[in-house]
Amino acid sequence: MWKILLNPIRVWRRSRLLLLSSSFTLISFRAIAAEQVVLRYGAFRSSVPVADLAELGSSGQAPASIQPYLRLLNREPVEVQQALTSQVSINHPLMDRVLNSPVGEVMLDLLGDVIQTPTGAANQQALRAALVLAASDDGKVSILEVIQHYPTQEIHLDGKRLLAAYRELSQLEKQARQVERLIRLF
Repeated sequence: MWKILLNPIRVWRRSRLLLLSSSFTLISFRAIAAEQVVLRYGAFRSSVPVADLAELGSSGQAPASIQPYLRLLNREPVEVQQALTSQVSINHPLMDRVLNSPVGEVMLDLLGDVIQTPTGAANQQALRAALVLAASDDGKVSILEVIQHYPTQEIHLDGKRLLAAYRELSQLEKQARQVERLIRLF
């Protein structure tokens, strides 16, 4: 029995199959990414392309689609740029561990109040995927990166709490460090 399971050719074939299926899963997560953001502020709703938020994030200049929203929020483009692009440092494996812990579930609930799927269903799963994918790029995560990696074509963002979302993301980093220290103790 063991000879059949440990046959080098079969192990190699199974490894190739596993690698191939993992690649397709990763590609499918990256292929489905948010293209539109529905910005909510009370009863006001406006849809803007993710590319416009990325432009605001990189240049600090608000595209025409975002300017009415900034006036409603009474915010300068630079303030929103900082909220979108400020990064927290957390490596991919640690992010995954923390998000799959009870502490991570609470943090996902808090972030899920700000960043949501169009239907409001499966927020935790979508956020977890977006956060882990964002961290896998460079070990850093920003709200803009979470939006760009969100696994639905549309994402709903609560404008009243956008600036608070960064603070919640920073709390996630602090919680991750504490979990990391606990893991090292054991």
